[in-house]
This record gives sequence, structure tokens and C-alpha cells, in this order.
Amino acid sequence: MKRVRARQATERGRSVPGELAAAESLVVLDGSIFFVSSPNGDVEPGQGATGFFFKDIRHLSAWRLLLNGRPIRLLTARTPDYYSARIFGTLGTARVGLNPRILVRRDRFVSDGVHEDVVLDNNSDSRQEVRLELEFGSDFADLFEVKARELKAPATTIEIGAGRVQLRYQHEGFVRGTTIAFSQPAMIDQDGVRFEVQLKPRESWRLCVDVICVMDGNAIEPGQRCGSFGRPRPKMPMALDQWLADAPRLETDSDSVRHTYRQSLIDLAALRFRPDENVTWSLPAAGLPWFMALFGRDSLITSYQALPFQAHLAQTTLEALSAMQATGMDDFRDAEPGKILHELRCGELAQLGKVPHTPYYGTHDATPLFLILLDEYERWTGDAAFVRSLEPAARAALTWIERYGDPDGDGYLEYRTRSSKGLVNQGWKDSWNSMLFADGRVAEGPIAVCEVQGYAYDARLRAARLARSIWNDPRLADRLEVDAADLRRRFNRDFWSESRGHYVLALDGQKRQVDALTSNVGHLLWSGIVDPQRAARTVERLMAPDMFSGWGVRTMSAADAGYNPIEYHNGTVWPHDTGLIAEGMRRYGFSSEAATLALSILEAAEAFAYRLPEVFAGLPREETGVAVEYPSASRPQAWSAGAPLLAFRTLLGLDVVGGVLHSQPYIPSRLGRLQLRGILVRGRRQSAG
Repeated sequence: MKRVRARQATERGRSVPGELAAAESLVVLDGSIFFVSSPNGDVEPGQGATGFFFKDIRHLSAWRLLLNGRPIRLLTARTPDYYSARIFGTLGTARVGLNPRILVRRDRFVSDGVHEDVVLDNNSDSRQEVRLELEFGSDFADLFEVKARELKAPATTIEIGAGRVQLRYQHEGFVRGTTIAFSQPAMIDQDGVRFEVQLKPRESWRLCVDVICVMDGNAIEPGQRCGSFGRPRPKMPMALDQWLADAPRLETDSDSVRHTYRQSLIDLAALRFRPDENVTWSLPAAGLPWFMALFGRDSLITSYQALPFQAHLAQTTLEALSAMQATGMDDFRDAEPGKILHELRCGELAQLGKVPHTPYYGTHDATPLFLILLDEYERWTGDAAFVRSLEPAARAALTWIERYGDPDGDGYLEYRTRSSKGLVNQGWKDSWNSMLFADGRVAEGPIAVCEVQGYAYDARLRAARLARSIWNDPRLADRLEVDAADLRRRFNRDFWSESRGHYVLALDGQKRQVDALTSNVGHLLWSGIVDPQRAARTVERLMAPDMFSGWGVRTMSAADAGYNPIEYHNGTVWPHDTGLIAEGMRRYGFSSEAATLALSILEAAEAFAYRLPEVFAGLPREETGVAVEYPSASRPQAWSAGAPLLAFRTLLGLDVVGGVLHSQPYIPSRLGRLQLRGILVRGRRQSAG
């Protein structure tokens, strides 16, 4: 067997230019496994987060198809579903006045591995000779390295055998491999694989390629292999057609809303994955490309958004997060007993202990969100047995809230990382500069961010309900309700700025008010911690022009010093953020304002071709007339895909109270008819609207 140095090994040492824009890429994914290429199907080395990624490692960093020495000329590229792509092209020499005689089709399927068919059609009455080449390379870069653009040249080798190539990477005990198998006789060397194809008149020629990942010595077989028959499908408990059929039926006069609903469901299906084979169902990864992994906060909020539509996402999320709930102290991973994880990774840097994501627990909101989702899940499903099985995890989460999450004992949850690799900020706005005073100064920790206090308030009340009705512990319920009432009273005293007329973003390490006006205060309405006498002023400030862009609520007021319409957390618009704020406004009876925000989410989705990105620019709608992209935003992204679903709940006024579905619609006239048929509530299909 011939052994050579991998052709693309040195690509890991090159500088990485700007990211391939979403509009310029072709994405095929199956949960945490994804393939990002140019529209013609090729992957050029050094193009950011492109290639084939499996379990946080890039297994293909180069993948180029050449016909007669040139890339194909693209005719059409489509993704019939999220896990497959179909690409049509012709010879690169095609030009005006010279009709192409050769048609090439690439069919790509992603399911555990990659299966790709290449078909050449001779559409002429003469014999054609075509040289087909496939260049490949694996840099085995960790996704963290790709994101940070800190790529190193790995010691990658290739073993060439009959009809296959094996690429292998090993470093400090971490081993990954990529096997590429070809169905046709091939000439393989260090430059790739070559086929000399002789096509008779009107003849077709087919090449089948399998890309097999090797992890921990085990070859992970793709869902489709050369020689197998039938259309491949992801290995999910519920196939896509069943997933769509199982969701409520949306009836609307708006084609745009109909497209948005379908795309949201498809994106949530695409992002499903199973972090552990013991997990019964699947839960959503956070988003492509950087967050194709389990994130506690993202999965919890997404599952909440999806409850009236696909409730089992919540069950699996709760199941998976409880299984990985922290049981001890670990400074490197910011873990404390009872804490719910922030992020789980399985790449090289995680396995070798270079990063703390095995899992990492640096989030201060996931633990109360866990309790919120647990209660909401029971309301919609009536699954008391499941909630009873998670009682130990819920009690551990309560202990964390009351003890470890409040290290100074002042009754507020405040964070400060103990890890050398930890996050400085541990709310949903976790960038380093997201905690700003109104004058633009960065607040120093420990930080008690406002929405986390609201989540803790809501979590106590919801846990009290479960303690009284499911766990048979009325004493715990009474205590939690008293504690929640006390927290609400103190919060409205300490987090309200009378001089500025709004709730502040946070308290800093010296208990000073971090007084910027941000979208975080809208989450306080969702949690119910806002004093009813201050609800109207809060809604008014959030709907003012400096906060509401016309496409959604800005993350920071345009009147504050730190504002930047394209700063990640300080002026952009996040669809999930606006959705939670809208639902909070509805909770306090501000139906008109809630409907305005919910409608803005649906209109933004239309502006982004029905697929909302993670985040977009906070520029005013009346000035730009268009929704402006944010550079490097994840798309698809789980809680952005869930935002239209929550918007439908807000518009239809959906709640489950005492086991009964209640609906109080408030639908703007320009939206027209909006109804949901077949909503599953405690085992029965019901309708609203």
C-alpha cells in the first residue's frame, strides 16, 4: 500500500480569508454534521467554515470537481431537503454560441458521512472524452481553530488502496480519519483521483463516492453507501415528512407567512441531533456553522418556542441536560452542583483539555430556564411521569439557584468566571463587551444581569406549582412562593432607575446600576417580575424609536453611547429576543404592542427569504427599507427558526391553563386570517384562531 503526504496538509497553516457569505454557499446538514460548499459543490481551501464537519472536526477541507482541468460551470444548485443537494453544471468552456454537450450532475447526501453521486451525460450524437478529477484534502481542524483562524499544519498522512483513500490525523492521543471510496476504477495519487471517461453518443456515466469518518477507531458508515438503493434519510426518530405532518396545520391568507412557517419547521428538523445514543429523541443544535452542538440556553429556549408545535424537543432537551447536570465543583469548567451546562464539544481541543467544553458550564441562565421549560412542558403535555422522574434534577437546580448561583448571598444571581478559558459574561449576551453603562463604560463583575433575576423568579413559581401538584411537597411550594415574592419586591427596588425611567441592564461588582437601556429588560415582562405599575412605561420605552427598529427590538438603545447597529449584542436585532419580549408584552395585556413585534418577526423572515438569521443589523427600517445582514450570523439558527413559532403563539394568545387550551387572538388586519389546526395539548388535537 502506497503511503504519501496529504496534498492539503499544509492548508491548515494558511491564513483564512473572510467567511463565505450565506448567499454564496450551499449547505447540507444532518444535525451536528454538516457540509458547506460553494454553489457548484466545491470546497476551496482557506474559505472559512467551509468543508465537511463531523463531531466538531473538519474531515474535508478541500473538495474540487474538475472536468478537463476546469471547475464546472454551474447551471442550478438546489437543496430538495436539508440533508441533500442537487447540482447541475456543464463544462467550464461553455460559452455563448457553443451549446454544451456534456451535462454533469452532483447529488450529495449527508447522514453520518457523505454520499455523493456524479453523473455525466453525453447529450450529443458523437463520442466524447472527458477527464474528471476530484481533488480532496482533510486538515482535521477543530471548529474552534477554524473560528479563531488559528490553523496549524497537522501531521496528516494518506494511505492509498484499491478504489479508496484513507486520510489519518493523530495528535497526543486524539485520532481521526477520513476514508474516501470510489465505485469506478480510478488513478489515485497525492494530487487526488482521476478518471478518463469515454462516453458513447447519448451515454451516461456514474461515479459513486462515499466519505466515511473514523472516530476512536470506529468507521461511521454514511446513511447511504455505494451499491445501496433507495433515497437516503438521516437517522432521526422522526423523518422529515412525518415531522412536518405531525406539526399543527397553519391556515393563513399570507403566502409569506405560510413559507416562513414551513421553513421554520424544516430548519428545526435540520438542526436535530442526538448527543448520546441513550437519548430517546433528538434536540436542536444551536446553529450553523459555529454552534452545531448542544447548548443549554439555546436548546431550552428553542424547545420553549416549539412546545405547541413539536413538544418532544422539550422532553429530549430536559432529558439530555439533566443527564449532564453538574454534580461537583470544577473551576476550569465553571461547574457547581446542580448547574445546567452551557456548551458540549467533542473535538480535539475539548478531548485534550485545551478548552473546558466537556461540557462547559459557564452560563447563569440555563439552570432557571431548565425549571421554566420543565413546568411549561407539563402544562402542554400533562406528562406527570416524566416530570416526576426529573424531580431530583429540578431540586438540584433549585439548590444551585439558592446557593451556588448567588455566591455573595444577596439574593441575586451573579456570575464571574473561575476558568482561565471561561466566558466573561454568562447571560445570553455573552460577548466580552455586552455589559455596558449608558456612557459606554464596560461593567466589571461579578455581574447580576437583570433577565436572569427574572428567570429565577419565574423558575421559583413554576417549581412551586410542580412541587404542589406533581411532587407532593406543599412545604417546598409555599417556601418558593414566599421567596419569589421577596425577590420581586427587592428587584423592583434595586433594578429600577427612576432618573432614566426604565429597568437597568445589571448590577456590577460594586452593586451599582449598569444603566444602559437594552432589550434584556423586555425579558422581565416574559418572566413576570415587572411591577404592574411599571409595565406600561417598560413597554413604552421598548417600542420607542431608539429601541424598536421596525424589524424588531434593538439589543441596545440607539441613544446610549455603546450603540452600534452592527455590534453583536449592542445594537443589533435578534429575532428570538424580540419574540420573548412580544410574549412578555402579551402576558401583561399589551396585545397591540405584542402583535406589532410578532408581525415584525414575520416580516423580517420574509425579508430574509423566510429563513431568519441569528442576528441582523439594527438599522432603522424607515431609512433603509431593507433588512441588513450581520456579518457571520448563523443561519439556520435554532432559536431564530423558533421565533416565528413563538410569534404565532403570541398572535393567537395561546396558553394552557388547568389543562385547557386558551386562545385570545390579536391579529393585525393586514395579516389577515391566521389559524392553527391540530395543536397537540395533553394528548388531544385542538385548534385556535
